[in-house]
Parts: sequence; C-alpha cells; structure tokens
Amino acid sequence: MKTKILLLIPFFIGIHACQTDVDPANNEVAALTTYAEIVAATYQDTYQSAITLKEAIQAFTTNPTEKGFETCKLAWKASRIPYGQSEAFRFYGGPIDDENGPEGLINGWPLDESYIDYVAGNPEAGIINNPASYPLITKELLISLNESGSETNISTGYHAIEFLLWGQDFNPNGPGQRKFTDYTTARFAPRRSSYLLATADLLVENLSFVTSQWTAKGDYRQQFISSTNTAQKITDVFTGIGILAKGELAGERMTVALANQDQEDEQSCFSDNTHIDIIMNFMGIKNVYLGTYTSTGGQIITGYSLSELVKSKDQVKDQAVLNALLSTESKVNAILPPFDQLIAMGDPDQVITKAIDALRQLSDRFADAAFLWRKNGQ
Repeated sequence: MKTKILLLIPFFIGIHACQTDVDPANNEVAALTTYAEIVAATYQDTYQSAITLKEAIQAFTTNPTEKGFETCKLAWKASRIPYGQSEAFRFYGGPIDDENGPEGLINGWPLDESYIDYVAGNPEAGIINNPASYPLITKELLISLNESGSETNISTGYHAIEFLLWGQDFNPNGPGQRKFTDYTTARFAPRRSSYLLATADLLVENLSFVTSQWTAKGDYRQQFISSTNTAQKITDVFTGIGILAKGELAGERMTVALANQDQEDEQSCFSDNTHIDIIMNFMGIKNVYLGTYTSTGGQIITGYSLSELVKSKDQVKDQAVLNALLSTESKVNAILPPFDQLIAMGDPDQVITKAIDALRQLSDRFADAAFLWRKNGQ
C-alpha cells in the first residue's frame, strides 16, 4: 500500500539555536555567512553518512549475510538525505563542480548498468565480469573508467553503489531484487566485493575534499566569505538554487523521465528512492532561502537569511518567493512512490507535472529576486 511520505519540516517553526556570529549591519556578508554555515553543516552530515555507508559495506563484504546486505541498503538511503540537500550548493563553479570538481565521480547518472556488472540477457557484461581487461579493481581504475567513451558509462559514486546493492529493477511494486549471494557464491563474487568497496572508499574521499573546502578554515569558504564582490556571491547562491529548481530538478530529473516514460531516466532507479531525492533537493533549496538547516543529529543551524536580505530590498519579491516555496513544497510532497510507476502510467493524476510547473515558477521567482543584485540595479 502506498503511503504519503512527509519529510519536509514546516516553514514557520520556533527555532532556538545559536545564531551565526556576524555583523547585522552588513546584510550581504551576514547572509553569505549563514549560507556558508549551512553548506558546511550539510556537507559534514553528508561525509559522515558516507563513512557509515562505507563501514556497512566493509562489514558486509568481510562477512556477507542477508542482514548485512540490508544494512548496506539502509545506510545508502540514509546517506542520500543530506547529500540530496547539498545539491542546492552546486551550479555556480564551487568546489564540487568547478572544472576540477569531483561531482561527476560522486553522483553521476543516468548509469548504463551493463558497464559495471551483469544485466538481464548479458551475464558477462561489465567491468566486474572482465578480469582479462581489468585484473585488479582499484579506485584508480574506476576513476579512469568513469564516463570513458560515453556520459552514461558511470563507474563510480552513489548510483554505482546503488546498482551493486539493488541490481536492475524489474519489480513493478518495489526496487531491484539483487541477492546477497552475488557476493558469496555467484561468479566473480570477490571482484564484485572489491568493486563495491573501492567505490565506497572513493565516495568518502571525494566528499571529504568537498567538506574540507567549506569548513571554518576551508580554502574555498575563506575566499567566498572574504570576497569584496558580495553582490556576485549572492548572485551565485541564487544561481545554484535557481538552476537546481528548474533546469536540473524540474528538467533533467523529472521532465525527461516523464516524457520518455522510462525508469532508466529517473535518478535512483534501482532502489526506487527517486521521490526522496526530489524531496531532499527541494529541502536543500528551501534551506538556502530560509537560512536554516537541521542536521542529522538534530542541531539547527540558522542565521540571517537570503529571505531577510531580499525583504530588506523588496518585500513583495520576498513574499512571492515564500509563496512559491509553500506551493512547491505541497506539490513535491504529493509525489508518491514508486516514481517509476507514475512515469510508466504517464502521470495520470498530474502530480509530477504539477510539481514540475511549481519548481519552474519557483525558479522564476528566484530570478526576480536575484535581479536586485544586477550591477545596475543595486
């Protein structure tokens, strides 16, 4: 039975937490400082959850059991909660996705599963089943093979781990049904374990780098906060949440999947976790604009927000964004799992379509607000 999953916290709650220590007279610096605090806390949670995932995988591959396999899956799902929120910090050339950034190694998709392991109709597919070409499976090998020859030749990151845990999804009412015996008695089981471990280790390394850039003494954070062009940094923040809302979430992650009616185009297609990805992406957007983040440990990080900054310049534009956030939140929460069944049926109740439209309108409201920081409009 499908149940509605409500993961988003209400907009207006009583928040009691340590405010960021900033000069309230400098509103732009105050908003940027709050943003940096939220980014740092979110990435720290993301990094720690990746470590937990890696530890679960290490325990499982050392002693493969069905219970250990399920623990790995739960750890993977838990790790997607903070990471999904962190995607609101992308799309403006920050440390995760500048020209040398590791984003492609962290969350690359869509993924051609036959590039990694066996698939239906081809039991010998993939790197795992090709010891002649790839005698040793190492992090270095997987990095060299990532997106080699095709954008869908993804060999690393969350979705490579997802496929290795769930396998292809042929289940109309749930996720993929890979068996834990793929790591015990199946052909090339030790190589599959080596691949899973190497990918988890690489994920932790890449997230460690990104997290370090946003700590209090991180190189990128120091540059970000100390910039003399605060208007540009505010514009960067709006760019990140605006592109995530419209081009990425409404576009690549929802419209493409719906138009093609193909689960291969949904982000977490093996685990049926796509609806959570969508919710977490939206939550990250909301966190940025409202200047608040609730950590996995329950700590609330809050401070002078982007909303307050916009309101100080144009109360009408701020209210328009707040209204759009509320509308989008309700429509995002209306998307019930499994996402692949909704797109296969053509979105009969228009829940995905309504969420797409709301996200596009939200992005337009962000653009209206960001216009306040144009060079000739300051």
